[in-house]
Amino acid sequence: MEEIRQTRDPRKRRGLRHAVEVVLGIAVCAVLCGARSCRGIGDWAKALRGQDLRRFSSRRDKAPSEPTIRRVLQGIDAQEFEGRIGGWLSGRQVLSGKAVAMDGKTLRGSRDGEQKPVHLLSAVIHKEGIVVAQQRVDEKTNEIKHVKPLLKSLDMKGAVVTADALLTQREIADYVVKKKKADYVFTVKGNQKTLEEDIRDLELKKKAPITRRSTKNTEE
Repeated sequence: MEEIRQTRDPRKRRGLRHAVEVVLGIAVCAVLCGARSCRGIGDWAKALRGQDLRRFSSRRDKAPSEPTIRRVLQGIDAQEFEGRIGGWLSGRQVLSGKAVAMDGKTLRGSRDGEQKPVHLLSAVIHKEGIVVAQQRVDEKTNEIKHVKPLLKSLDMKGAVVTADALLTQREIADYVVKKKKADYVFTVKGNQKTLEEDIRDLELKKKAPITRRSTKNTEE
């Protein structure tokens, strides 16, 4: 909440019923509880009692409505907000030895009239499912251009970065290894025909994954 309070409120001050930190705090907790759209966040907020709202520093006994939540989420500087939350999270996570996925998703429920839905590129810790960084992908660009800004602030030494075929690019691989001191596992498909053919020429065969088995009552 300390980080959320520093987020700039995009609304005009006059007539505000709910402070920006109240709306954003509720939205964050709703998503943590499984909400996947503005409507879902609004439904979660409706169930909050007065004592619950006070934990978000709200002075009202009624939660913000779904339209209010939607307007705030659409109006804030998403990159600034993600920088604050992602920085807070990454400061509590040691990424060395962990797998971090670069994953692009379109935010469900973010389309509003003629406004196109929000598309985000995220860095997510595989096991915990924690988003440690996020970039909004401009509709005029693609995910590739946002990889370096996404990983720039993260201490990734010793981590393993995974990505789908779209992000299997030499420039990205070099950046991960040389600048971030991490390793990578990238998917190769038809969009990299030469690389795919090179791999095929090596006649690499799939191997069963190595699994750990209990040594109890067995001999090695």
